[in-house]
Amino acid sequence: MDLASLIGFLGAVGMIVASMVMGGGIAPFIDNQSILIVFGGTFFAVMYGNPLPVFLGSFGAMSKAFLPPVKKMDETVERMVELAAMARKDGMMALEGQPVPDKFFEKGMQMLVDGADEQKLVKQMKSEIASMKARHEANHGVVQGWVDVAPAMGMIGTLIGLVLMLGNMGDPKSIGPAMAVALLTTLYGAFVANVLFAPIKGKLEYYTAYEITYREIVLEGLRGIARSESPRNIQDNMAAALPPKLQAKFEVAA
Repeated sequence: MDLASLIGFLGAVGMIVASMVMGGGIAPFIDNQSILIVFGGTFFAVMYGNPLPVFLGSFGAMSKAFLPPVKKMDETVERMVELAAMARKDGMMALEGQPVPDKFFEKGMQMLVDGADEQKLVKQMKSEIASMKARHEANHGVVQGWVDVAPAMGMIGTLIGLVLMLGNMGDPKSIGPAMAVALLTTLYGAFVANVLFAPIKGKLEYYTAYEITYREIVLEGLRGIARSESPRNIQDNMAAALPPKLQAKFEVAA
């Protein structure tokens, strides 16, 4: 669980709701027309702009802003060093069936067991990283669609409300509801874009960058094993991409 995402989301929504309650209650801020225009209209407009499998898959991807599958890089380095020592002592076949943290790591190790050289390993694993990045960017594009379309739908709702208001100036009772549509659609659009989806997009981009770094570290370790480098050299090469605090851990261990 990403506590920053959870606490930040609940805090932002809580502050907004609290200000509504202090101003007289939530009821005045609920309008069915505005909800249909902003939430419904944005939903279908974003769907319209993306392939259906990508659109539907994006909701699962967005959940990773709160439940990210973050790998621990320091533990990965330690495991790679153990495997490097094993391969150097007993050969590549000794790596067969060894437990590793994830599928990417497992695939690269299996390639070594199957006799792949460094060039083939790098080509295949770089392709895997590029494919992962493309999938993530497609999901980011869907989230960005929500950020872009929601305020536009809010503006459309505002114009609808103004047209309804100006078209019924002779009926004082219709002015209030029409003005509510005009103002609340703008509010909803800003809320959807800036409170719900913009932070999610930022967090997903962070985790994509983290995942790319992780996979590049794994690839660097596998390349070292393919070249039969010493475990210490492999550790140093992998640790060079880690944050300073984690690098210090391996310097102390050495």
